[in-house]
Amino acid sequence: MATGATGDLADVSSTPGENEYPSGFPHSICDDVPQDKYLCSNCNNVLNKAHQTMCGHRYCLACVNWLVRNNKNLMCKKCREEDRSLEGNISLLTPDNVFNDAAINKEILELKVHCPNQGCTWKGVLKDYEEHQSGCEHALIPCNIGCGHMVERKKLASHLKKDCSNNLSPCPACSQILSPTELQKHVCSSPSKEMGPTTTQEAEENQQPSTSTQREQCCFSDVGCRFKGSKEVVQHHEVSAHLGHLQLLLQAISTLRAAQLTGKGYTPDAQLRRALAELHQQGGGIEADGGLEAGQEGVGDPEEFAKAHSLQDDQVALLLGQRLEELQQRVQVYENIVTVLNREVEKTQLTVAALKQQNQNNQDTIHHLELKVSEHQQKLAVKETTISSLCQRIAAQEDVSYNGTFLWRVCDLTRKMTEAASGLRNNLYSPAFYTARNGFKVCLRLYLTGDGAGRGTHISLFFVVMKGEYDALLSWPFKSKVTFFLMDQNHKEHVVDAFRPDLSSSSFHRPTSDMNVASGRPLFFPLAKLHSPRHAYVKDDTLFIKCIVDTAG
Repeated sequence: MATGATGDLADVSSTPGENEYPSGFPHSICDDVPQDKYLCSNCNNVLNKAHQTMCGHRYCLACVNWLVRNNKNLMCKKCREEDRSLEGNISLLTPDNVFNDAAINKEILELKVHCPNQGCTWKGVLKDYEEHQSGCEHALIPCNIGCGHMVERKKLASHLKKDCSNNLSPCPACSQILSPTELQKHVCSSPSKEMGPTTTQEAEENQQPSTSTQREQCCFSDVGCRFKGSKEVVQHHEVSAHLGHLQLLLQAISTLRAAQLTGKGYTPDAQLRRALAELHQQGGGIEADGGLEAGQEGVGDPEEFAKAHSLQDDQVALLLGQRLEELQQRVQVYENIVTVLNREVEKTQLTVAALKQQNQNNQDTIHHLELKVSEHQQKLAVKETTISSLCQRIAAQEDVSYNGTFLWRVCDLTRKMTEAASGLRNNLYSPAFYTARNGFKVCLRLYLTGDGAGRGTHISLFFVVMKGEYDALLSWPFKSKVTFFLMDQNHKEHVVDAFRPDLSSSSFHRPTSDMNVASGRPLFFPLAKLHSPRHAYVKDDTLFIKCIVDTAG
């Protein structure tokens, strides 16, 4: 990639606005002051989904995505601060030069934090912080219907009910659309004189002046529902008030059955006539159009009055019988409706039970498959380990050396550095070699992104003494001088570092296991200089490391 036009993270054009993207976590939520290695090189907050660059610096995932998307050939800010004259592809921020830093993410997610919301006493670790924030009752959240107010999550329901200017609902009496505050102060101008109030709110509404709005009754008015309103409001009421209507129907059915039981087997007309006869025996009378009660002045001929009175009784009884028959028919219809609803409820219950059973069966199947997958993954891991071991043995046989000098070719460097930084494979072992034909068996161990004091900043290189076939004949501990070389493929300036073994260290005593603990140089070579244009330590994505064991020294 060309490096002619480079940018700096400090440039105005490369820095997003405060609210343009979610960056790192604020320092204020941490119980202790976070270490520098946990901070983003761009936003300086605690890293959120940390990613590492090829030069060894770390950024939040959102930060680096924004920077790469909005800048071309952008140089790492930290690299520019450390060396203003630095050039090279390793410091460029590109998608290929950035990878997930799994190791540092594990450390960050275990940081102890607390909730910054006023009144909240929650404490925990960072990996649980976002889940807590999503449900914290003290968190300020915007009103979910867009009135613009920020309210505590626990007070949102109260805000919607009493204060939200966007939470509009119709007045039950006049259907005017109002906010909660307006509805509390609303004086309805069109109550129905015919509708008797069943609640305090309805009573207050029915005391207001009338308007010309046409009001309709609920279709269940014959069984006691007193709801009235515009056509749209009544339709909504009829759809949503099933439970109340069913209760009214049951009450009507119970009343009718009680009346039938007290009738002692008489027909409805007979019951009415019997009641009227009892009423006349007690001296009462029924008013009719143009009729007079018995005993009033101007009755005339008593026989004519009796005939007229009997005729009026028959007419009233006939009308009441017709009305009762109509009511009986309606009750029968309602009983049919209740029966159908009960059947639908039973069908729904059976369907729900079947779905629950099916869901349980599905869960059992999923659990069984998960166990199978886990078993196959374990077998696959064992096979991969076996294959890797065989590959190492084959490579060791091909590259073995018996004179104390070993040249190690490390190819596919970019991929291996990416694996090392992500924690997938953070170190590499060289093939084994020997200091002599029957000498010490040794190898090299390489950390491409550093280990210990050099982690994230240097290449670390170590010398490992292995258990060999001729250890019983050798003089211990291992005493020979060891020299490391990082080869300049332009043949200009090789990097050389040498050391003598610490004879008191167990790393150089006779091995009791396959290999001793590695010992060497954690700060062997800075990562920032690996791709220096003045040298060719990396060429064609390959570097060479050489080791010489001085058996004469």
